[in-house]
Amino acid sequence: MKLIGFLLTDCEKYVVSVVRVDKVSHSYGSHAALYRVCLRLPVGATALLGPNGAGKSTLLGLLSSALRLQRGSIDVDGLTPGRDSRRYREAIGFLPQQFSVPHHLTCAEFLELSAWWRKVAKRNRKDVVRHALRAVELEKRAATKIGKLSGGMVRRLGIAQALVNSPKVLLLDEPTVGLDPRQRAGLRDVIVDLARSQTVLVSTHLTEDVAAVADRVAVLDQGRVVFDGDLAEMAGKPAPTAPDLDRAYDDLVGDGEAV
Repeated sequence: MKLIGFLLTDCEKYVVSVVRVDKVSHSYGSHAALYRVCLRLPVGATALLGPNGAGKSTLLGLLSSALRLQRGSIDVDGLTPGRDSRRYREAIGFLPQQFSVPHHLTCAEFLELSAWWRKVAKRNRKDVVRHALRAVELEKRAATKIGKLSGGMVRRLGIAQALVNSPKVLLLDEPTVGLDPRQRAGLRDVIVDLARSQTVLVSTHLTEDVAAVADRVAVLDQGRVVFDGDLAEMAGKPAPTAPDLDRAYDDLVGDGEAV
């Protein structure tokens, strides 16, 4: 199967977008990590795929405002990381692949600390903590020390900390990494629920995750978007399975390793 996908030479896309990435390029010295990347992210879950070095981490860093934008523009409902830095950060929730948690705190204490750090008003903190715990199905663990949680629960707590500021956009970097199949299934259910009302971008190397949670998929290769569309378009068939997506991915990036 020869799959072309959407090779973006401009930034006109047909989706109603919450996040707009327009002609974004980023370099580390002489190495170009991203080149004229254009994406439109609507409400729902979009999976981000690509080989090692494709630029996925750089893109997430720019979207989260952890990296300074060099060229092009990014906005979330009209907010930009440069002109509206505080309000932009308030619109973003981010779960990095590697994150540390204080094992001596309870889940509720950690989330209250996260809410304080994100400048949530004191009068609202208990409510947003309760909502975040409920969203990731950890409300019964509010008083549990983090050190007593399973790996899957810690990843859920990581998503909860990204929710305490009621963001419009969730950025999840490899959220199911290191989890067993049952834990992955539970976390996928959480992501599907969140994506009903929020824009969720999930960087993953597991096509099982893509098939289970994503409405759309964007594929990066050598810093360029080589596909941006729904799963059926990528696989060339309705309701594609993980093996279907594996084959389509291989057609797009050749011998690259999906990570």
